[in-house]
Amino acid sequence: MSEKIIEQIVANVLQGRRDQSDEGIDEGYDGTPGVTELVEEALEQGIPVEKVLAEGLSHGMTLVGEKYESGEYFIPDMLAAAEAVGAAMDIMEPYLVKDGGQGSKGKIVMATVEKDQHDIGKNLVTIMLKGAGYAVVDLGVNVPASRIVEVVEKEKAGLLGLSALLDTTMPFMKQTIEELENKNLKDNVRVMIGGAPTNEDFAREIGADAHGKDAFAAVKIADQFL
Repeated sequence: MSEKIIEQIVANVLQGRRDQSDEGIDEGYDGTPGVTELVEEALEQGIPVEKVLAEGLSHGMTLVGEKYESGEYFIPDMLAAAEAVGAAMDIMEPYLVKDGGQGSKGKIVMATVEKDQHDIGKNLVTIMLKGAGYAVVDLGVNVPASRIVEVVEKEKAGLLGLSALLDTTMPFMKQTIEELENKNLKDNVRVMIGGAPTNEDFAREIGADAHGKDAFAAVKIADQFL
């Protein structure tokens, strides 16, 4: 029975169905349970939270990533799947806390840098990282370097993700890394940057450890570092 529910979770992640009111990419899903209902049912049945996370949500998003990279899925399909996983992670959070954080592979701080209000890319990466089993502290948008560094130190994060969409805000990424160095924290946390105007050359130039070209690359980087 547990394997059937896990398979249904994977299938509905692929369909981008948050709940039973959502339509799927394919026909035949109308009125059937979506990801959130299936996750609730799985947890109520006592299926281990780490199994739901790893074999259901994370595996589903891995398959979504493969479809996106092959050109079968497009950004709206990826966003729908990520939103469904994000809603499921909200349901699972109390169980993860109750189980002493089982299933969490490490702690990550995410932020859009100062003077930049864009958050779609950051939010997608955050959802993907949560779905992959990481504990993520999302600081939101327009976050000063001092605040980011303060939280990194407080949370003892192993990875910091910085996002920027505007060319004019990219220097705040460098400022944040310099602030980490000034606080003698740079050796304790890896820094990943992302956003439309960024690239690997810029990451190296400012002393970042990696450039995440998209949400799926960000998860692979987290797996490598943490």
